[in-house]
Amino acid sequence: MNTPVMRVATESDLPALDALMDRAITHLQQGFLDPAQIEASRQVMGLDRQLVKDRTYWIAELDGAIAGCGGWSKRATLYGGDHSTHLREPRLLDPASEAARIRAMYTDPAFARRGVGKAVLSQCEDEARRAGFTRVELMATLSGEPLYRVAGYEPIERVEDRVPLIRMGKPL
Repeated sequence: MNTPVMRVATESDLPALDALMDRAITHLQQGFLDPAQIEASRQVMGLDRQLVKDRTYWIAELDGAIAGCGGWSKRATLYGGDHSTHLREPRLLDPASEAARIRAMYTDPAFARRGVGKAVLSQCEDEARRAGFTRVELMATLSGEPLYRVAGYEPIERVEDRVPLIRMGKPL
């Protein structure tokens, strides 16, 4: 199995990332959410351009293609895309007392189960650690929860925002 090649996402990647996220939302949530919930999830999931502007959003490439993406953030927003403005909290986090955020993790369905999510998550955790954070938190979908549990994340709370979500965290 090839190891994904990691690189920072740029503005020119945005159309490809939007398309990848759409495929991931559509296909990888099947079996976890019903069709109406999958459609509703689009209101709280998707691309957050602030992560790209902050240069904290990563792309994993396999076989010359974008296989997945995800980021970490030093901002207080826990989850949501550009369109979910009610979730925005741009305040900068204090690494000494607050957890960095793992954000917008997606794997292209064509590359599922090939270590893409694990590689992106590891890259994001390493970057947050280098920025001085000692803990990370994220908002997991039901389809993402197994990956995060294997990576050492523990549930903090279960919430409902159009779909079931699990706030999870771990020490770095």
